[in-house]
Amino acid sequence: MDNPIGFDGFIQIAVIVKDIEKAAKAWAEIFNVSVPEIRVDLPAESSSLTYRGKPAYYGLKLAVIKFGPIALELHEPDEHDSTFKEFLDKHGNGVHHLGFEVGSRRDAVVEELQEMGFSMRTVGYYPGSSWTIVDSEDALGVNLNIKPVR
Repeated sequence: MDNPIGFDGFIQIAVIVKDIEKAAKAWAEIFNVSVPEIRVDLPAESSSLTYRGKPAYYGLKLAVIKFGPIALELHEPDEHDSTFKEFLDKHGNGVHHLGFEVGSRRDAVVEELQEMGFSMRTVGYYPGSSWTIVDSEDALGVNLNIKPVR
C-alpha cells in the first residue's frame, strides 16, 4: 500500500456481545477496573451514517474500557440491520474490528483498501471526525475501523 495503516495508529479493539451488562462486568473483573458506564444509542434517522451503502437505522449499547491509548469497546447491537448485528448473527460474541487512526490519510487509505477489493461496510460521520468499517473479516479474520482522529 502507498498509504499503509501502521501500528502506531492502533487505538481500538471492538468486541460484539449478546449481553453487554454481563460482558462489561466480566471484563472489569478481569482487569480489576470499575465496570464501565453503558451508553445506549437509540435508533435514529441520520444522513451521516450508512450501512452497506444505504442509510442506516439502528441502535447500540456501548461500553468502553481505556488502557492508555487503546480502547476496548463492547457493542451490543439492537434488532435493526447493522454491521454489529450482522457480525453477531454470523459469529456470536467476538472481535468485530480493530481501530486505527490514520490522520489526514483517511481518504487515501480507504480508497486503496477499496482498490484492493475491500468494501466499506459502514461509514459514520460525527462532529470533528468519522469512522469507516472496512469489510475485511473474510480476508483478515477481523474488520478494520479507519478513523482520521478520535
